[in-house]
Amino acid sequence: MDDAVAPGPLTDWLRREVPQVAVGDGPVAVEPISGGHSNLTYRLTDAVGRRFALRRPPTGMVLATAHDMGREWRFITALAPTAVPVPPPVAFCADPDVIGAPFYLTAYIDGDVLGDVAAGHRLAPAARRAAGLHLIDVLADLHAVDPDAAGLADLRRPGRYLERQLRRWHRQVHASAVPDLSVIDAAHARLVERVRELPEPGEGITHGDYRPGNLAFGPDGRVRAVFDWELAAIGDPLADLGWLLASWGRPGDEVPPTIPGPSLVEGYPDRGELVARYAERSGRDLAALAEELEVYIAFAQWRSACISAGVYTRYAAGVMGGRGEADGGAARLASLQAQAEAALAALGG
Repeated sequence: MDDAVAPGPLTDWLRREVPQVAVGDGPVAVEPISGGHSNLTYRLTDAVGRRFALRRPPTGMVLATAHDMGREWRFITALAPTAVPVPPPVAFCADPDVIGAPFYLTAYIDGDVLGDVAAGHRLAPAARRAAGLHLIDVLADLHAVDPDAAGLADLRRPGRYLERQLRRWHRQVHASAVPDLSVIDAAHARLVERVRELPEPGEGITHGDYRPGNLAFGPDGRVRAVFDWELAAIGDPLADLGWLLASWGRPGDEVPPTIPGPSLVEGYPDRGELVARYAERSGRDLAALAEELEVYIAFAQWRSACISAGVYTRYAAGVMGGRGEADGGAARLASLQAQAEAALAALGG
């Protein structure tokens, strides 16, 4: 059993606090679903066979402000009554003494999480275009939610979202173990200039890591649930769209995606079709949207490099659950430098 979730103490807590989970004489069954540098997810099966999902922070070192389970829980509970498909919330535990960290439970959602290139083949060809278009529809629905009406007004921060993000990630990348930050710094300086030139952005709920690897799809291509809300904020919706597009690789691309995913398989819509769909659903002007997105995509590439720097640092410190990298992290360093270089080139640097 993964020692990040101790079934005995968890079962005792469920027995006391969560009557909707049926607890028998023995501990509940817990098995890992996903892990790594993100929050960890487990499948929990109760005494009558009902399944739930448990989320907790990763073990070991984390960057400042990351992996706040209470914040993630707030976004899920706020969005549950809306058109945005989230796993139905069940219970939150703020007491780190139960399993060693705060955690929460949701209902378990069956679906296909398309987290890599191979997963792109799991959807039938007829469903692939539908999947790309529906994930845009869900993103537009998310951005249409009024944060105040959803009870999230206190999470609003002063100033521009992108400017806050640039400061945050630049500070964190300089706390990393990456030996050469010259390209990241150059791209950061250019982004600061270009962001100032953007029109005043709209405001909405941003997911922070919106891509097929954080969604569950049905066989028809429709999104059944959006997962992994740990980076959610009240911010600039176009940052979500830029992040999605930067990861939406297509066959024949010269610039590699930030995260290789299912869209590298034939049959998924091209980026231009996604942008047009978002403009239609959100009511934005398509020409203006396409022009602004150049900066948002470059920001996504730069941010991806900063995030990879944090992951590299955790590997270098030996706190990734005993997993090392055979090349000592050289490939990860090369990848993050490539993303920073792509951002700088897109910005005319």
